[in-house]
Amino acid sequence: MASLFRELSLGHSKRDSIPPPLKPPPLSIMLSKPTITTTDLGSPLGQLGTQLSDSDLRSTAYEIFVAVCRTSSGKPLTYTPNSNSDSPTNHSTHSPNSPALQRSLTSAAASKMKKALGLKSPGSGSKKSPGSGQGKIRRGLTVGELMRAQMRVSETVDSRIRRALLRIAAGQVGRRIESIVLPLELLQQLKLLDFTDQQEYEMWQKRTMKVLEAGLLLHPHVPLDKSNPTSQRLQQILHGAMDRPIETGKNNESMQVLRSAVMSLASRSDGSLSEICHWADGIPLNLRLYEMLLQACFDVNDETSIIDEIDELMEHIKKTWTILGMNQMLHNLCFTWVLFHRFVATGQVETDLLDAADGQLAEVAKDAKTTKDPQCSKILSSTLSSILGWAEKRLLAYHDTFDRGNAQTMQGIVSLGVLAAKILVEDISNEYRRKRKSEVDVARTRIETYIRSSLRTAFAQRMEKADSSRRASKNQPNPLPILAILAKDVGELAVNEKQVFSPILKRWHPFSAGVAVATLHACYGNEIKQFISSIVELTPDAVQVLRAADKLEKDLVQIAVEDSVDSDDGGKAIIREMPPYEAEVAIANLVKGWIKARLDRLKEWVDRNLQQEVWNPQANQEGYAPSAVEVLRIIDETLDAYFQLPIPMHPALLPDLMAGLDRCLQYYATKAKSGCGSRNKYVPNMPALTRCTAGSKFVWKKKDKLPNTQKRNSQVVTMNGDNSFGVPQLCVRINTLHRIRSELDVLEKRIITHLRNSESAHAEDFTNGLAKKFELTPAACIEGVQQLSEAVAYKIIFHDLSHVLWDGLYVGELSSSRIEPFTQELERNLLIISNTIHERVRTRIVTDIMRASFDGFLFVLLAGGPSRAFTLQDSQIIEDDFNSLKDLFWANGDGLPADLIDKFSTTVRSILPLLKTDTESLVERYRRVTLETYGSSARSKLPLPPTSGQWNPTDPNSLLRVLCYRNDEAASKFLKKNYNLPKKL
Repeated sequence: MASLFRELSLGHSKRDSIPPPLKPPPLSIMLSKPTITTTDLGSPLGQLGTQLSDSDLRSTAYEIFVAVCRTSSGKPLTYTPNSNSDSPTNHSTHSPNSPALQRSLTSAAASKMKKALGLKSPGSGSKKSPGSGQGKIRRGLTVGELMRAQMRVSETVDSRIRRALLRIAAGQVGRRIESIVLPLELLQQLKLLDFTDQQEYEMWQKRTMKVLEAGLLLHPHVPLDKSNPTSQRLQQILHGAMDRPIETGKNNESMQVLRSAVMSLASRSDGSLSEICHWADGIPLNLRLYEMLLQACFDVNDETSIIDEIDELMEHIKKTWTILGMNQMLHNLCFTWVLFHRFVATGQVETDLLDAADGQLAEVAKDAKTTKDPQCSKILSSTLSSILGWAEKRLLAYHDTFDRGNAQTMQGIVSLGVLAAKILVEDISNEYRRKRKSEVDVARTRIETYIRSSLRTAFAQRMEKADSSRRASKNQPNPLPILAILAKDVGELAVNEKQVFSPILKRWHPFSAGVAVATLHACYGNEIKQFISSIVELTPDAVQVLRAADKLEKDLVQIAVEDSVDSDDGGKAIIREMPPYEAEVAIANLVKGWIKARLDRLKEWVDRNLQQEVWNPQANQEGYAPSAVEVLRIIDETLDAYFQLPIPMHPALLPDLMAGLDRCLQYYATKAKSGCGSRNKYVPNMPALTRCTAGSKFVWKKKDKLPNTQKRNSQVVTMNGDNSFGVPQLCVRINTLHRIRSELDVLEKRIITHLRNSESAHAEDFTNGLAKKFELTPAACIEGVQQLSEAVAYKIIFHDLSHVLWDGLYVGELSSSRIEPFTQELERNLLIISNTIHERVRTRIVTDIMRASFDGFLFVLLAGGPSRAFTLQDSQIIEDDFNSLKDLFWANGDGLPADLIDKFSTTVRSILPLLKTDTESLVERYRRVTLETYGSSARSKLPLPPTSGQWNPTDPNSLLRVLCYRNDEAASKFLKKNYNLPKKL
């Protein structure tokens, strides 16, 4: 004991011969708590269960520190670490003047420990508060004086402790400090006279009693049996001392009982042979006391700075290990906690402290792999859980805590949290040990959890913000829908994540950006899918939201692909986490619904208006139906409305719209010609064949006349405006179909213009003509015009003019029934048609009328019935009449072209020569043609050839009909003999 306490002295008589020590801070500072805030960070070292404040613990820790360290009187004692100084059991004795006790404080940058911890030295750029001790040269300052200042202990208290320790040393010669119970000895040595007043003494005594209670009864190093009588006796003494101070004289009975109980409990062995009194080495008392000592490493004038003399101070702090039962692992753990706690408590601004805590935690990780002590494991787990819990409060919502300005802080907190999690899972968790380590990547799993949690929180905040923005702008024109605002915000959030946070998190998770955007994709996906399922029609808001969603998805996928470019699967796993929103599909479906609704309405309109259409030629100057004007207008408006839709795929969906409009127009064209008949409706059936009697002429009786041959007023027939199928009305239908056909080109050109202005159009959209052309309507219009034109022509000839054609032409004497009345009526009809029909289809319909009149002329000659009979001399009259008919259409060169007339008169001109061929020659030709047609079977009996309707001079039926209408006895006999034809119907 003498070797230990020889250096303890109150002597400051030579103080004047040395440089003045560093002036300690004012008492108000020393006695006050640090200005720290740790409301969400409780101590993991454990609760003491007694009313010992941090100040009480600090005072006790200082007493232990002074007891185990050496100070001097006279000359300033300094301490220079030797090669064995790391050992807490090295207590070699040195004389006051030994060089080993001299300490140099001349270089503030000499701290090896600060460099090892990564802490900045003065002048390296760290910002310190004014008055900081950093960078000052503390000449002549002893370790004891430095520690006193750092622990905010007054000189009076320090002197009192040193006096007590000298007295203890005098009475405990030869004993080591760890073999005595320091509070007990201090109680014995310090009297009321050592304090300024009774109150101070009583407070000190109560604090000392509480320390004994905490160390020996509440947290003993060696487990204590609750029924131990000594512990019960000590408990009674300590509780009594709380009410009334006890007399601490050496021979006092109460003191002797106290000493006996304390020594009995403190001397209980844990199985080792060392002479250690276990009074302060029980967990968590020892850890809390050691925590107080370690906090002294922080500059008292700057709470964020560790003093440059930490190397020397730490060597002396480690000397308390034997009393406190500390070891390197517990030291590493406590120092990690103190560094981390100070970083948190001082506002999380000094990243040096965070990096130092991270470095110390790496040492703890090494220790954790080897420790087998359950108590150490428990404290380790508690401390790491506290660090991890605090870190995860920030990391699970790191968007609320960090930004570009404090990203460095985030990196340190992530590193600390991940390392704490790895130690907890890999070195403490039994479940992890049972699994193959390859199954669990702790760091990656944690980072992924932080990313997903924080982004979900950030997304919810953005969603609330978007809703607020929408409500704030609802009275503004064209306010943005909430999901469109949200898509923009989420896109910005993703970009910020990629630029600010992903580079930090990539250290632990190589695809952090991909995880982030996959999380955002899922969050927004939940909202957009609900939105899509609720859409019932295409609205500007719906399209705006869907387009925003589509852009967001493309941006998120792009980030994921870029982030995963080096992954083993090329990013497929992340992309699988991002099932498509199919916003474009939703837009397309909405547009298709819009198209269908428009087309359905258009078809209903066509049906309704065609039922009401009267095809009045006077409806407009152009002579086409008002319904056609309206349907074309509706189609034009539909195309305009389509290209005004705020969608990105006008070219893609245009074929659907075009096909629908095409079908509607085709439907109109089909309905416009429906029920108007055709040429076959007006051409009468062929009458039965008869023969003529030479020189006879007879007129049909009324009852024998063919249908539709009654005499009628041609003007009434041709101009009957009440009949929707009258000739003028048919002409309006023709004009209408022509108008629609010609307007298609205009519509198609307008579509090209729309396409050029479309934001998503490409070059191929203009080269692909099918997408912008009407395919069904042109053919329907052409077919309709053709059918209606023939219907008009054959209606006029075979129906409206039947009274002059059937009833008059060549009936009876030819000289009095020639073609002039027919041509006059026909000319009047042609004039009406010319004034009604559009000029672009006028030639066609006049040509069809010409063809119909030629067919009617032949019909009279070859199927005119028994009222008509022709002699050879009549052939010239007939030929002259036909020339008159052709002249009507030629109109002295103002009508149809001559070559067109010649083309359609070919058949008539081939038949006319038969009319002036003698009967014998006709019969001979007929026999020859019949044999050629029917072969040798016709030699015995000539068969009756069927009516083909295709008149031809080589056709047996055509030749036979010329014979039937030949007013000649030989012809009559031939017909009687071979076919037994009657003379009348």
